[in-house]
Amino acid sequence: MWTYLPQIIGTVVTIAIIAVLKVLIKRIIKKYTTSNNQRTEVRVNQVVRIFNIFFNLSAIVILIIVWGVDTRNLILVLSSVLAVIGVALFAQWSMLSNITAGVLIFFSAPYKIGDYISIIDKDMPIEAMVEGVYTFYTHLRTKDGIMHVFPNSLLLQKAVTILKEDDFQNSEF
Repeated sequence: MWTYLPQIIGTVVTIAIIAVLKVLIKRIIKKYTTSNNQRTEVRVNQVVRIFNIFFNLSAIVILIIVWGVDTRNLILVLSSVLAVIGVALFAQWSMLSNITAGVLIFFSAPYKIGDYISIIDKDMPIEAMVEGVYTFYTHLRTKDGIMHVFPNSLLLQKAVTILKEDDFQNSEF
């Protein structure tokens, strides 16, 4: 047992640090959102889940290093796994871009749930209220009640104007 004491200590420390980081990130993200809106809570949980995946993968890498796994075998396994994942991600690149765009919209977009926006697009201009920002899509409802579901990556690529509620109600789109 004493021969593995450094690895056991390293494992315990790694797990403790990752657990503390998860709690801190969750608190920071919840402080960032001031609303107690149910939809905001769902979105916070989605963003926290994405960060938790990152922390879990980091913990796995650190534990592999701490336990001194034979790098030749590890590199062989990782290269095989990464090749398969790479092909899958290349096929699903739009999904990854939507997840990334969803996190960016959550943290840095000037509009939030309940805001009225106008998407400036020559093919399909739209004025709508933001009903929800989710991992892959943003839900927009026009004043005539039609729900539009925009992929987050597409929404980041378009010019968006924030409207006042009166401008939204009086517009003639």
